[in-house]
Amino acid sequence: MKIESSPKPLVSEPGRIRTNAAKTGAGAARPAAPESDVALSSLSSQLQKIEGTQAGSPPVDVERVAEIRQAIAQGNFKIDAGKIADGLIESVRQMLAAQKQ
Repeated sequence: MKIESSPKPLVSEPGRIRTNAAKTGAGAARPAAPESDVALSSLSSQLQKIEGTQAGSPPVDVERVAEIRQAIAQGNFKIDAGKIADGLIESVRQMLAAQKQ
């Protein structure tokens, strides 16, 4: 009996995983997987509706981005830290309120 000094890798090709099917009997019949019912929540259907309405609009206001980019290049862009903080706090409040429901 020969003992190999290093184990063989489980991945023989990218995207493929080598198994011990030969040892366990790959041709053996497997029991059928039990059937299960899947029900989607109302949130899922709401997300699908929102996604459908947003599909036609661009995800970014390209004109606004160009305005901001130009203001930064000219040194005219002002960052209002208070406004950003208020927006973050409001976002957290909304998330917490949604969790309580």
